[in-house]
Amino acid sequence: MSDNQVKFQNLLRELFQFDCADLDFGIYRIMNYKRAVIERFITEDLPQAIAEELEQGALAEQTKVQEALASARQKVLEALGDDALDVEGNLAEKYRQTRAGKEYLEAQQRAKGSRSREALEAAVYNHLYAFFSRYWQDGDFISKRRYSKLERYAIPYNGEEVYLYWANHDQYYVKTGEYFTDYTYKAPNGVTVHFKLRQADVEQNNVKGEKRFFLPCLDEIAWDGSPLPTGEGMGVRGQLIIPFEYRPLTAQEAITYSQKNTQEAILAKAVAEIPQRLKATDALAALAAERRKTADGTVVSYLEHHLRQYTRRNTSDFFIHKDLKGFLSRELDFYLKNEVLNLEELEAAGEELAEGWFQLLRLIKRIGLRIIEFLAQIEDFQKMLWEKKKFVTETFYIITVGNIPEAFYAEIAACEAQWEEWLELGMLNAECGKMNTQERSSFLTQHLSLPVDTRHFPQDFTDRLLASFENLDEMIDGLLVHAENWQALNLLQEKYRERVKCIYIDPPFNTGGDFLYKDNFRNSSWIALLYDRLRLSLKLFLPEGNYFIHLDHNAVHYGKLLLVDTFSELNEIIFNTNATKDEESGLFSYKSFGQKFVRQHDTILHGYNSTINFVKLWKPNRNTSQLDLGQLDLISRSKVDIPKRLDDFAFYVERYRDGILVEHKINVGEEKIFPIGDIWNDLYSFTQSEMRVSENLSFLTQKPENLVRRILQTSTVPGDLVLDFFAGSGTTATVSHKLCRKYIAVEMGDCFETVYENYDSISSVWVERLGILGRMKNVLHGDIAFKACGKDRRSTLSKQIGWGGGGIVKCIRLESYEDALNNLTFDEQGGKQALDLFKDDYLLSYMLRWETRHSETLLNVEKLQLPFSYKLHLHRDGETCERLVDLPETFNYLLGLDVQTRRVLPSPRGRGDGGEVRYLVYRGALRNGRAVAVIWRNTQGWTQEDYQHDAAFVAEHNLTAGADEIYVNGDSRIPGARSLDPLFKERMFATVES
Repeated sequence: MSDNQVKFQNLLRELFQFDCADLDFGIYRIMNYKRAVIERFITEDLPQAIAEELEQGALAEQTKVQEALASARQKVLEALGDDALDVEGNLAEKYRQTRAGKEYLEAQQRAKGSRSREALEAAVYNHLYAFFSRYWQDGDFISKRRYSKLERYAIPYNGEEVYLYWANHDQYYVKTGEYFTDYTYKAPNGVTVHFKLRQADVEQNNVKGEKRFFLPCLDEIAWDGSPLPTGEGMGVRGQLIIPFEYRPLTAQEAITYSQKNTQEAILAKAVAEIPQRLKATDALAALAAERRKTADGTVVSYLEHHLRQYTRRNTSDFFIHKDLKGFLSRELDFYLKNEVLNLEELEAAGEELAEGWFQLLRLIKRIGLRIIEFLAQIEDFQKMLWEKKKFVTETFYIITVGNIPEAFYAEIAACEAQWEEWLELGMLNAECGKMNTQERSSFLTQHLSLPVDTRHFPQDFTDRLLASFENLDEMIDGLLVHAENWQALNLLQEKYRERVKCIYIDPPFNTGGDFLYKDNFRNSSWIALLYDRLRLSLKLFLPEGNYFIHLDHNAVHYGKLLLVDTFSELNEIIFNTNATKDEESGLFSYKSFGQKFVRQHDTILHGYNSTINFVKLWKPNRNTSQLDLGQLDLISRSKVDIPKRLDDFAFYVERYRDGILVEHKINVGEEKIFPIGDIWNDLYSFTQSEMRVSENLSFLTQKPENLVRRILQTSTVPGDLVLDFFAGSGTTATVSHKLCRKYIAVEMGDCFETVYENYDSISSVWVERLGILGRMKNVLHGDIAFKACGKDRRSTLSKQIGWGGGGIVKCIRLESYEDALNNLTFDEQGGKQALDLFKDDYLLSYMLRWETRHSETLLNVEKLQLPFSYKLHLHRDGETCERLVDLPETFNYLLGLDVQTRRVLPSPRGRGDGGEVRYLVYRGALRNGRAVAVIWRNTQGWTQEDYQHDAAFVAEHNLTAGADEIYVNGDSRIPGARSLDPLFKERMFATVES
C-alpha cells in the first residue's frame, strides 16, 4: 500500500469520524455502529474500484508501455552496464546503435507522456486528498467555494446591489444545546457531577481567531456532600462542581501542552489532577468508577469518559449542510476542470495520450462522487433529523383559580404539592399551610388569582378541567415553549402562519461569551444562528407586523444587513442604558469601559413593511409630572390637514370593549408633551437602579419591563399576538400578559423552570433563581409579591397599571435534536440483508434511513395503536430515562388545529377483552375554516366487532357531528373518517421551505 493511499484513507477515517470511537452520543454513536461497514468501504471497495479502472482502456495502455520501458531499461543495464543510462534515464551516445539501445529508445518514445501504474494511482489518491481536505475542519465541512489558485474563493452572486455572504451561508447552525455551559452526569453512587463553564472567553483588543481550549479550574473545584432534598434538577447524594474556562492558552500553558493534540493533553492532565484535589470518598468514587474499557482492555473512568464527551461535543459538529451533495458535486466538477485538466500539458502530450487524461479525469470524478454520495447520506440524515418536526414531550397548563369552576376547588385544596409551591413562591404565608381541606376550599374562593399548575394533579383532573372550557385556544393567553428555538418555530408553522403581529427578540450579542461558535468562525456562526431563525419566524409574521431585534455593538451591523432585504423600512432605536443620569447610578451604570469611549447604549432594530396600526407614543416635558402619556397606549389624530403645533392634535387613550377600540379623548390642558423619538433615554435599566426596575432577576441579559412595554404599545393593540423566541428571563411574556396581548415565548435553558438552581462561581454556592414559569405564575397571581433575589417587591409596571393578575398559560416541552439522535435504533438484520442484495446502491444512499425506519423518534406508525403509551428516551437533569410523548398535541400543531374543545370519554367496551377504552376527542377548526374532529383511542388487538362498537360509540355521543374533516388514529369504520397516521408522518417530515 502506497503512502498516498494511506494518507487518503486516514483522511476518510477523519471525515467519517473514526477518531471518535469513545463517543457514544449523537451522530458519533451512529458512525461507531457502522464502523465496520465504512472501514470496508475505505480499505476494500474504493481501492478495488480504482484498481479496476486503471486496468482498463487508455490508462491500462499507459501502464503497459511503462512496463515495456522498464523491461527495456533492465535489458540495457544487463547488456551494456550501469554506465549506459544516466540518473534521468538518458542513454549514452555510444550505445544508441546497439540492439538493446535501439529497443530502449523505441520504448522510451512510446512511453513519452505516459505514467506508470504507481504514478497513476498516486495521482488519483493525491487529487482526491487535495479535494476533500480543503473543505474539512475539526468535525465540520466548511463550504467555501473555490475559484482559482490566485482568487481562492467564489461567492454565488446574482447581481444584487448589496449582497451579504458568510462562510456558513448554506448550513444550519445546530450548536444550541445546553452542554456548553452546563454538562451534568450522575455517577453510579448517586453523586451528581457538573462541568460548569465560567464566563466564556471574549476576544480582547480586536485579536480574533486564536484557538481556544477547555481548561479545568482546579483550585475552584467544589464538593457539597450534604444530603439534598429530592426534586427537579437536584441530586440525592451530593454534588461535585468542576469549573472550566474556554480560552486561548497562556504562554506557559502552550509550553506545558505542546503536544500535537493539545486538548487531549489537557484532559490527560485533568484526569490525573482532579481526583488529587478531593478527599471525600463519594466524590472520588463518582470520578474513578469504571465507565467502560477500550478495545485493548484499558479501563476508562467516568471522569475521563465524560470529559472527552464534553469537550468533543462543544468543539465539533457546529453545522449541518443543507445540500452537501450538490455543493461538493459542483465543487468537484470545478476542481477537475481547473486543477486536474491542464490544457498545456494535454496539448504537449498529443492526441494519442489525451484519452488517458480524460479517463483519469473520469476515474477521479467517479470515485469522488461515490465518496460524496456516502458523506451526503450521513449529512442528509442529520439534516432530516434536524428538520423533522419534533414531538411534544409534555403539555401542562397554568390556570388561575378564578378561571376554574368551583367544582374543582376541593381537589385543589387536597393537593399538597400545589400548596407547597404557593408557599415556596411566597403567595401564601405559613398559616395558610396549616388549613384543613375545607378551609382551603373556602380560601380559594377569596383568592382567585392563585395559579394552579396542572402538573401537580392526576391526568384525570386535567382532562376534566380542560373539558370545562368551550373555546380552549381562545381562552389561553400565552404559550410557553421549552425547546431549541428553531425547532419550536418549525413545529408552530402550520398553526401560527401569518398570525404574529409583533416579534421582539433579544438574541446573543455575538460576544463569544453568550453562544458557542467554531474557532475562526465567530461572526459567520452568529449570522447562521440568526438567519435561519429569522427566516423561519417571518412565516409566522403578519405582512403589517413589526419586527424588533435588540442588539449591541458586536452584532448590530450584521443584524442590519440581515434585515435590510426583508423589510421596506428599517429604523434604529437607541436604548440608552445610562439614560436617567441619576447620581446614584454613577459610573457603574455603564455597560462597558473601552479604551477610548464608554459604551452606554444598545440598539433596537425595527423592521416593518406597513405603518398600519403603528401607535405613536408621547411623553410629558421633564418639568411636569402629572401627565405621563409615555406610559399609556395613546393615539393622536390631527384636527387639521397640515398640523403645525400641539393644538392641531386631538389625543385619545386606547380603550377596548368586547375587542373593539373605543376612543376616549384626553384633556392635555397646559402640559407640554413631545413625541417619543428614536433615542430612548427615559427608561431605567438594570445597570442603574434595582429598585426602580424591581423585576430584576439577576439574569444577565434581562431587559426592563417598561422597555418591552413601550415596544408593544407602539406596535400592537390588546389581542394581538407577540412572539419572542429568545425568551431568556421571560420579560416579553410577562409584559404581553399584563398588556392583554397574546404571546408565544420560547426558551431552552434551565431558566424555563419555576425555580432553578444556578451555580455562582464567585461565591462557589448554588443560588436559587426564579425561572420563566415561576415569573409567569407571579404575574398570574398579580405580582403582589415578586419574590426574587432574596427580596419581596412588586414589579414597577404592575404598580403603574394596577395589574390584578389572572389568566391561562399553556406550556409545552419539545423533543430536542440530541434526543432525536439518541433515540435512533437500528434494524441490523434487515440492513445486512439489504446490503447483500443491493450492494453499493444501498450502502451509499439508503443505509441509514432504511435501518432506522422503525425508530420511535421517526414516528413508528405501528405504535400509534397505543397513542397514550408512546415513549422516547429523553435526557433530563443529567440522566436519560423513558418518558411519555404527547402524540395528540404534536398532531394538532402539525395539522394547524385551533382547538375549541378537548374531551375525554370512557367507552365501556371496545377491546376483545371487554375492557374500558379512553377516547380523547378534539374539536376545532383549520385556518381555512373547515371544522375538524380528531379522535384518539387505543386499538391494539381490536377485532372487527371492536371497530363496529367504535363507530357506534362515536355516533352515540355525536363526536363527529358537524365536522368537515374527521381524523382517527389507526383504522376505523367511522363514516367519513380517515386515518391520521400517514398525514402525521407526512407533516412531521415535510420539507422546510427555503
